[in-house]
Amino acid sequence: MKMIVVSMLTAVFVTGFGAAAFAFSCPMDMKAIDAALAKKPQISAAQLDEVTKLRASGEAHHKAGKHAESVADLHKALGILGIKK
Repeated sequence: MKMIVVSMLTAVFVTGFGAAAFAFSCPMDMKAIDAALAKKPQISAAQLDEVTKLRASGEAHHKAGKHAESVADLHKALGILGIKK
């Protein structure tokens, strides 16, 4: 019984810190996208439009507390810009 309680508490603890890690990476990813866009990257107009939409969507998800969705959008935008994450 004690082992089950310890396992459950560990799972809750790890999950809580995992969500916080996602939350803290969102602003860094947005800054990386903004910095790359400021350098006028050599991408097509369609790609630029997609990056802009993904950046905005990522920020909206972040503000709504949906960090997994935010990270997914922001990492897609970073990928288009050629920035590895």
